[in-house]
Parts: sequence; structure tokens; C-alpha cells
Amino acid sequence: MAKILRKKRPSPDAMTLIEHLAELRKRLIVSIFAITVGAIVAYAFYDNVLRFFMHPLCIVDGSSHCTLYVTGPLDGFTWRVKISAFGGFFIALPVVMYQVWVFIAPGLKKSEKRYAFPFVFVSFLLFILGAFMAYVVFPKALLFLQGAAGPQIHPLYTPQSYLGFIVVLMVAFGAAFEFPVILVSLQLLGLVTPAKLSQSRRWAIVLIFAAGAVLIPSSDPYSLFALTIPLVIFYEMSILIGRVLTRGRVSELSGS
Repeated sequence: MAKILRKKRPSPDAMTLIEHLAELRKRLIVSIFAITVGAIVAYAFYDNVLRFFMHPLCIVDGSSHCTLYVTGPLDGFTWRVKISAFGGFFIALPVVMYQVWVFIAPGLKKSEKRYAFPFVFVSFLLFILGAFMAYVVFPKALLFLQGAAGPQIHPLYTPQSYLGFIVVLMVAFGAAFEFPVILVSLQLLGLVTPAKLSQSRRWAIVLIFAAGAVLIPSSDPYSLFALTIPLVIFYEMSILIGRVLTRGRVSELSGS
């Protein structure tokens, strides 16, 4: 009975397009379920979650002025659901990362599949680090943006303008900090080599700063440097890690 339940997964070469899509659907369903459970937990602790997001505004405007204003009777509840959904994604991120790894792992060699746990752990850690970086730098970014408007203009924030902004910024930083995981994965898959990344270093640095200037929602210098400088460091670290992890592959190619 146990052998029947423990159905062996076909190799990626033997899987048809329909089977690939079925596997993708399975991973998506598990991820969505995990996010839903996480969102329920975040909904139950909404007051604490909201206090966490409001903290940067309270630093800038003072505890007596860090207030958001709604313009409709459903706005408050709508944002409770949205913030809970974001919290659910945050809580379920390890599960989501593991599902991504399980989907792509069959394309790797047996010696490379042992990186499953490091992949999930590092991906989760980097996303948290990126989101935390955005959270830490956000008060300075907010001060810069408020000061750019001039002394006669005073902000009156709604949940859309403030919560939406800080959540997008944290997600953008978290996603960008997955950059080294993507580079190392591409090297493990043989799609790019450490030598090629090293040769493209100058262009990569230029593209990192250009992408940061275009994609950062706040467009302030604090967020720009808080994002791009770590990515440049991650780029160099990815080359070093790639050289270590693909050393055996290079030896095999040179010996053949």
C-alpha cells in the first residue's frame, strides 16, 4: 500500500507537456493553500501586523500623527484583507520556495539535488533580508519624498498611498534579493558559467544600477543605494559560489 501511495515521479525527459503542466498545477495548488493558511493567521494578528507597517510613519511624523485615512466604508476591511494576504505570502514563503525547487529539481543531476534545503533556506533568508532592508531604509526615503514636496505641502496618507507603497517596496526588495539564487541556479543548470559572469561584470553593474533606478517605486537615492550595492556584492558572491559548485563539472569537461 505504501509503495502505491509513494508513486515515483517520471524523469523530466520522459514527461510530456501535459504532465509538465499537471506537475506545475500541483505545485501551484500547494503554494496557494499554504498562502491561504498563512493569510488566516495574519488576519487573526492583524493589529500587530498593522502596527509593524505603521512604525516607519510614526518615526517620521511622530506617534501622534501617524494615522491613515479612508474615504469609503469598505476601505478599512479591504486593506485588512490585502495586508493579511501579504502576511500569508510571507509566512508561506518557505513552502513556496520548496515547491519551486521540487518543480525544477528533476532537471538537475543527482549530485546537484542535495542543494534542495540550502536553496529553500537561502531563498527565504534573502527575501526576508531584502524586505527588512526596504523596511529599515523606508523612513529615510519617506523623509526625502516629503521634503521634496516643500514646506507648504503636508501629507495626508490613505491606506492605498502608504500601506500599498511600503508593501510594494518590501516585495520589490525581497524579489530583487533573490538575484544570487537565480545566478547560482543558472550556473548549476549549465546555462551560464562563472567565467562568463566574470567577463560581463562591468555591464552587469551598469544594468543593476539602471534597473534599480527604473524599478524602485520610491525613486529616492536611499532606496537606490540600499538595493543596488547589495546586488553588486551578491553578483560577486554568486561567481565565487558558482566556481565552487561547478568545479567538478569543469574537471569532467577538461578530462574528456
